Amino acid sequence: MQTLSRSVLISLVFLCAVAANAQVSKVWVADNGDDTYKNPIINADYSDPDAIRVGDDYYMTSSSFNSVPGLPILHSKDLVNWSLINHVFREQEPKDIFKKPQHGGGVWAPAIRFHAGEFYIFFPDPDYGIYMTKAKDPAGEWSKPLLIAEGKGWIDPCPLWDDDGKAYLVHAFAGSRAGIKSLLVVKKMSSDGTKLLDDGVMVFDGHDTDPTVEGPKFMKRDGYYYILAPAGGVATGWQLVLRSKNVYGPYERKVVLAQGRSTVNGPHQGALVDTPSGEWWFLHFQDKGPYGRVVHLQPAVWKNGFPVIGSDPDGDGTGEPVLQYRKPNVGSSFPIQTPPDTDEFNGPTIGRQWQWHANPEARWAFPYPEKGVLRMYSVQQPDGYKNLWDLPNLLLQKTPADEFAATAKVSLTPRFEGERFGLVVMGLDYSLIGITNRGGKTYISQSTSKYADKGTLETESLPQPLLSKDVYIRVDVKAGAVCVFSYSIDGKAFANVGETFKAREGRWIGAKVGFFFNRPGKFNDAGSADIDWIRFER
Repeated sequence: MQTLSRSVLISLVFLCAVAANAQVSKVWVADNGDDTYKNPIINADYSDPDAIRVGDDYYMTSSSFNSVPGLPILHSKDLVNWSLINHVFREQEPKDIFKKPQHGGGVWAPAIRFHAGEFYIFFPDPDYGIYMTKAKDPAGEWSKPLLIAEGKGWIDPCPLWDDDGKAYLVHAFAGSRAGIKSLLVVKKMSSDGTKLLDDGVMVFDGHDTDPTVEGPKFMKRDGYYYILAPAGGVATGWQLVLRSKNVYGPYERKVVLAQGRSTVNGPHQGALVDTPSGEWWFLHFQDKGPYGRVVHLQPAVWKNGFPVIGSDPDGDGTGEPVLQYRKPNVGSSFPIQTPPDTDEFNGPTIGRQWQWHANPEARWAFPYPEKGVLRMYSVQQPDGYKNLWDLPNLLLQKTPADEFAATAKVSLTPRFEGERFGLVVMGLDYSLIGITNRGGKTYISQSTSKYADKGTLETESLPQPLLSKDVYIRVDVKAGAVCVFSYSIDGKAFANVGETFKAREGRWIGAKVGFFFNRPGKFNDAGSADIDWIRFER
């Protein structure tokens, strides 16, 4: 593995020091504190993960679809404890298109690599083509994503810089856009990663044995080219490894990971990485429906030129996932870290866990450190508004565990009729606890839209008068993504609002939780909502 420059190392030392003092989730920690870990290592929707080791540091990225900021960058020293250190971009291109929610569009499965002293990420937008971005420091500024190849339905690119200086890129196809799928092609690429040089060579057709093969990852080891690729579908598939002495094949095929007797469905799509001590590990996702695609870590060993991933009790070379295992041997112990969930909103920036549903406008919300709040303003609903599915100004984060309670302390200052602020669990169905200004008074209620993606109007519970501008609002998420909404005036005694709601996934993403503030009319001002904090607890 290659090493980093002195400046980047200094930067990372600082980042690790900051991370050591960061809050640890109260709802999910993978590190058992006894040199073992449990899966998932990240119980949140970081789908299609890819990772690399550079020196003693690991970096991971994942799909972000239409949410911004996009392309998350996570960092770890031991593959178990991860912190969210950056996003590649704050606005998604084309900017005018992504001003509106593009559900299921945007950034699909990316690949991260380190080459010639720089970090590269190649990612697809299935409607536009393949992009490349790079940075000297993964926690710093990334270059503006460059469209290196236009192609509708070209997805899941991964580069390989060969020993002889030549460069290649492997990618798959999305049938919904390209009209073909279950194919992998290898194309020549310029050494700087800025363009593809030919139309490619098909190296694998999965129609007969491995339908929906996609997400390829390219590597070279001991003179062999390897393509790691999931097949069989997001929720139900398996992990392939293809091997050849020639970049264009023919490739040997082997299934190296499948569900087997485990409870982990569809274990596939991820990254094979090593440790400085010579161990190998595999990061992959599990599709958990409303919770999204969560990240698992599996041990791996090489046998007969192929990796065996997870446990292999029958010795056939096809592993199955482990739920608990010893931590990787990285030579040291490191502090427990988790991606953030709770946010106290005390500083000049909000937590990195927050994403908008479309390219944001600055007027939607401002950190207000003087008061220690995030101040949101009501935004006019778009023309033809039916439900929240159409709103760009949804400030959301991933669900951080199977069971949790998210409680927010808020203060509402409405100014116009119909303004509504709320805490929402958002997916193809959604439900919310909302505070609405009606006739100069505020009311609290639950509103729900089943099949929101189809334009279904909301149903509302009986509104209850709210006699205080300061209120605590909460959603309790139980096993199976069953949600109960409640509120309190004093933060101690909570009263349920509405009925239980079973969350559903979004389009290629898990359900998310967060805030919105909208209004039906056009005015020259807006009401405000001060969010003092939101805390995630069991």
